Amino acid sequence: MIINLSPSFGAAPIAVTKVGDLLEINGASFDFSSLPEGAELEEATVEAIPGGYFTGPVRRVNGDLSLTMILPYASENPSPAVAFPSPIVDPPDGVIVLPEDAPPPEEEFIEPPHGEENDDVDA
Repeated sequence: MIINLSPSFGAAPIAVTKVGDLLEINGASFDFSSLPEGAELEEATVEAIPGGYFTGPVRRVNGDLSLTMILPYASENPSPAVAFPSPIVDPPDGVIVLPEDAPPPEEEFIEPPHGEENDDVDA
C-alpha cells in the first residue's frame, strides 16, 4: 500500500488504522480489497466516498494499492513534514502514524493585581 497525503488546513483530525487493504478512519471502514489489479477508482468516485478522507484516484498497480488521503492540520504555518509530507509506503497493519505539528501553546492570561492603581487612567 502507498498512502499519499494531501494537506488540508482546518479539517478535523483523523485516526487511521490499517488491516490489509482495509483502512479504518475515525471508526469508519473503507475496504479496497476487491479492487482488482490494474483497476482504478476515478477521482469523482473517490471523492463521493463518505467522510471526505480521500482525494484523487485509488489504483492497484503491481499488487500495491495506491491512494491519497487528506492530512488535516491546524497551524497556519505548518512544518515541512506536514506541508510537504512523504508518502507512507508499505505500512504494517495497525495504527498509521500521520505527520503532525505540536499544538500551539495556550496563551496564559495574567490578571493584574487587585488594588493597584493605573497611573495612565484619568479619574
